[in-house]
Amino acid sequence: MGRAKYIIPAVLGSFAISYVADQLVADKKIFGGTTPKTVSSQEWWEETDKKFQAWPRTAGPPVVMNPITRQNFIVKSKTEA
Repeated sequence: MGRAKYIIPAVLGSFAISYVADQLVADKKIFGGTTPKTVSSQEWWEETDKKFQAWPRTAGPPVVMNPITRQNFIVKSKTEA
């Protein structure tokens, strides 16, 4: 438990520093720049959602990621091959 008294505050401190840095850079924009309209506009999100919901959804048959686990493959003997 002796080392935990140093590790836990150090981890919490690093989280605090990273949170403050994120707030300054991303939200306060200390390096300049603006938030794109595609992120800040609710109207844009609604139109994008309508577009995605309007796409025809067609799909082929289900795909088996690991066909070996299905155990439906045919094993040929060496004489047939």
